[in-house]
Amino acid sequence: MFKKKNVGFGIGYVLIIATLMLCIKPLGTLWADTPQCCLRGIVIDIETNEPVDNAIVEIAGQNLQTKTDTGGLFSFSGLAAGEYDLKIFRIGYKDKAIQIDYNPNEDKKIAVYVFPKAIEASPVIVTGERNGTRFEELSELSDVLGGRELQKELGHTIASTLKNETGLAMRSMGPAPARPVIRGLGGDRVLISEDGNKTTDLSATSPDHAVTIEPFTLERLEVIRGPKVLTKTSTTIGGIVNVVRNEIPTEIHDNIYGTLGAYGESANDGSLGSFIAEVPINPLAIRMEMSRRQSADLDTPEGALDNSDAENLDYSLGTGYIGNSGYIGGSYRYFDLEYGIPGGFVGAHPNGVRIDMLKRQFNLKARYHLNHDTYNSIETHLSRAYYRHKEFESNGSIGSEFKVINYLGYANLKHSDLGVFDNGNFGLSFEYRDYDIGGFVFNPPTKSLNLAAYLYETFRLDKFSFEAALRYDYNSVNPEEDDPDSEIGYIRERTFNTFSASVSALYDFSESFATGATLSKSSRAPTIEELFSEGPHLAAYSYETGNPDLESESGIGSELFAYYKSDRFYFMSTIFYDRLSDYIIQRNTGEINYATFLPVYASSSVSARLYGAESQIELKFTDHLSLSNSISYTRGEFEDNDAPLPQIPPLKGQAEIKYANDRFGLGLSAQWAARQDRVDEFEEPTAGYVVYGSYFQYQLSTSGTIHSITLNFDNILDTPYRNHLSRIKSILPEAGRNIRLTYKMFFDI
Repeated sequence: MFKKKNVGFGIGYVLIIATLMLCIKPLGTLWADTPQCCLRGIVIDIETNEPVDNAIVEIAGQNLQTKTDTGGLFSFSGLAAGEYDLKIFRIGYKDKAIQIDYNPNEDKKIAVYVFPKAIEASPVIVTGERNGTRFEELSELSDVLGGRELQKELGHTIASTLKNETGLAMRSMGPAPARPVIRGLGGDRVLISEDGNKTTDLSATSPDHAVTIEPFTLERLEVIRGPKVLTKTSTTIGGIVNVVRNEIPTEIHDNIYGTLGAYGESANDGSLGSFIAEVPINPLAIRMEMSRRQSADLDTPEGALDNSDAENLDYSLGTGYIGNSGYIGGSYRYFDLEYGIPGGFVGAHPNGVRIDMLKRQFNLKARYHLNHDTYNSIETHLSRAYYRHKEFESNGSIGSEFKVINYLGYANLKHSDLGVFDNGNFGLSFEYRDYDIGGFVFNPPTKSLNLAAYLYETFRLDKFSFEAALRYDYNSVNPEEDDPDSEIGYIRERTFNTFSASVSALYDFSESFATGATLSKSSRAPTIEELFSEGPHLAAYSYETGNPDLESESGIGSELFAYYKSDRFYFMSTIFYDRLSDYIIQRNTGEINYATFLPVYASSSVSARLYGAESQIELKFTDHLSLSNSISYTRGEFEDNDAPLPQIPPLKGQAEIKYANDRFGLGLSAQWAARQDRVDEFEEPTAGYVVYGSYFQYQLSTSGTIHSITLNFDNILDTPYRNHLSRIKSILPEAGRNIRLTYKMFFDI
């Protein structure tokens, strides 16, 4: 069924081996000490992720001023303890002001990102400030997409945008319903959030459900792992994919600014148009956003994937009141998506299924700055979301319908210099979900409640940096009616009390080289579907049975990592080992429900382990020419018999050589994966592959605008290849030869 292509394997391996050979560096340079100072920082252009030199950094009211060096670094010494306002100026960049809390006993370091100012000079695009801990520096290097890199990787969905990132893969059931997978873990173990707020949809519960996010209009994509995830979720061994779009304005700019964008690709005749604008009406800022996307059936090297088209409308309006003591604001977002689920394989409808999805969401957010030496600010957030989707058979009748009304919110108290802790926050959060169903779905209508308390702290001891977090969750899952006679067991209210913890330690050998480790206790309450499903799921082409007696999932996760970064060389390597007891899995039993002729997927808990390794390498030959390589490997096993867990991605990676300067960039890449034949009993293996791509980027500055163009050529050789995590891989391969054109105009009026 699967055609194994050997064409091009040699070039891919040459790129990988060349990267490894060229990255040998004298170890003596790793321990070269750099001078330490009391307040240090770096100014970075988020469009290129490069440091900004010759920027003026001023401490307001102190008559202190300095300039950033060629590495974007600045420093101040001899400051007394207190709160300071830093201002950053540079031609071509928007002026930036940030507030910091300084303690002379700390080695304070901050990173500042600035926003675009469209003038006749080198273009710059940017954002706000970050805390600047060593852990965030590592995350910024390895787990953030922004600026040019984000524009180069932009795809149809969040998952397709991230699929080539180290440690990530893509679960799919067609182009539209795709979701990220982190180290072999997906579903409810990977939280997707927007501006730090959990996204309301059902994408975590089934492979046919899409994520309600349009990736084209976001500013940054962050993959968050380690202790910090406990401020949002109890599952430490997965992670968070956070979309940053600043939908509610939190600062006022001098002028009206925004973007106009367009996107097109050939493999599905797809097109998109978008508009974003932020208008200052001091002390208010108003943000408007709108995008519309449509795509036809996907072309593959072996034919068109019928019923894989999609159409989407997305818009929002947000406003913020910004004062000296903080801000308060709100937003409304509307998201409508219609897409197809292909048919034609065992258990599937011959003509596929159509899904119509709608979400309306209101958000309120506020931050109040406290005039206190220790306690910095209080931040609160409240959301109400209405979500529904309908699944239609080919004759137009409704097979399944889901409706969710969701209320969620949190309150955080942020602090600095609290005992041994440098920075941190205490928080409380809640989520109340009213879940209803219709059509031929037999899950009971259910109300669920989550209450959580969490603590996150960072501190330093000499050359050691630490971050640690604790989280307690109370979960109640209450079906509308008890059913002691259900075929799957006694359906009744269930409550779960879970506790999670995580700590990371990092040791600095020098400013450039560090090693560290993370140890975590993870927990997760079972979902409504895992507990109470009892019947066919039309679009997923499965008959799903839950288990109302499931206990909470728990596990221990560990990882070791090392990184090195200099002007010419970057290296990051991680090994991890996760052991989970009561690992909840919905698995193909091999049985058929003959009333519906659908394969039966049953929820159960098992003991499992997942372990593997990841690495990233980048070597700069010159200031503009570089070679990079990344490799990811995850192995998942049932602990009782060492048999493979289902849906584990194969060994995969990417090698890329590129040239980039202030105006343009171009590159050639090879994405590859090994054969995956370590599969569950009723799972299909997939062959290995190498797929080649290239890109060209160009930026042009005119009076008041910046024009950014990216042209991608994907799968240049039209190679047939299968994504192992695709539920429809037996029908047709992934997309064939594809041309993607992305255009964005940044304006400043």
